Amino acid sequence: MTDELGFFEEDEEQPAKRKPRRDRRRVKLAVFGLVLLAIIGGGVWYGIRTLSGIGGYDDFSGAGESDVVVEVKGGDSTGVIANRLKEEGVVASARAFTEAAESESKVRAIQPGFYVMRTKVSGTDAVAKIVNPASRVGNLQIKAGTQFDDVTSGATVTPGVYTLLSKASCAELNGKSTCVPVEELRKVVESADLATLGVPDWAVPDASKSPEPKRKLEGLIMPDVYEVRPGSTAEELWKKLIADSSALLQSVGMPALADATGFTPYQMLVMGSLIQREAIAGDFSKVSRVTYNRLAKTMKLEYDSTVNYVLDRPAIRTRPEDRAKSGPYNTYANTGLPPTPIAAVSREALEAAAKPAEGTWVFFVRCQKDGTSCFANTLEEHNANIALAQRNEAY
Repeated sequence: MTDELGFFEEDEEQPAKRKPRRDRRRVKLAVFGLVLLAIIGGGVWYGIRTLSGIGGYDDFSGAGESDVVVEVKGGDSTGVIANRLKEEGVVASARAFTEAAESESKVRAIQPGFYVMRTKVSGTDAVAKIVNPASRVGNLQIKAGTQFDDVTSGATVTPGVYTLLSKASCAELNGKSTCVPVEELRKVVESADLATLGVPDWAVPDASKSPEPKRKLEGLIMPDVYEVRPGSTAEELWKKLIADSSALLQSVGMPALADATGFTPYQMLVMGSLIQREAIAGDFSKVSRVTYNRLAKTMKLEYDSTVNYVLDRPAIRTRPEDRAKSGPYNTYANTGLPPTPIAAVSREALEAAAKPAEGTWVFFVRCQKDGTSCFANTLEEHNANIALAQRNEAY
């Protein structure tokens, strides 16, 4: 066949030869399309089924097998918690937990921390267990001004860091207690290399020189709420606590906080601990200034808190016989700062130590019942403030 001008000629049999090849191509494309649609459809169906709860899931039944400590981290969603419980062998599937959690609003209020759970329990039992306040363990709360040893005031004993950490280490796992005794915690502090425990480099040299080994970590644990894992060894407990506290110290600005003060970062901790124990928050910066002024004049600090520190007493005042005792922490007998901090130092006290108020005071005394201090430049003014404090029954 030719076109109208006769220039081209087409083989009339050619279309017949190409048709089978085109049909095979169409069949292949059709099969591929069906497979692709099946894959996409299967994925969509799986997603719908998962989200809507259609279909079964693995779940345990019975009382469970053994106790296990599971950690919930900050920001964990219900799904993340469910997956961790699956990994720890608590539930048979993450969905067993999430399905049961839908009817328990307390799940959304689960706090970061450690929880004693049972392995191989149903999702419903796992939910009930984790929202039970008794399941949470390892919570450690250290307040500002807390020292490592217990403090006694009459019949009242305020636990120190050693006792608090020992209690936080306690849990009952498979009939056995995980409590680490105070003696073991103290032994680690006294004998371990501070760098090995994770103490910041800037604190190691001075802290290592502590005249009493049990006080080497004093002041290096900031007040805060910590989470420690029951079942850990004494050394593991200290390493975790020091790591968390070191991060807090860094967030406050240590060690750079000391750069413009003329003192070392460790001395900042010491000064901050004195401020913490000597004053209420409203007077922190003024007490800091008194400390700077007395040190600059080579005056003895004469802080009662340092004398009472080694006596494990919280009292503000000291007795004459106590002030007469020799020792590295007696600032009535020694010039300069004590060798270590004497308590846990808050952010506010550290900031006051780094930036004291402007003033020329060299004396202060708590003159009001709410703890407010009166400041003076001369001994005569100071004695008048003491008289006021006595009238107010604040001294």
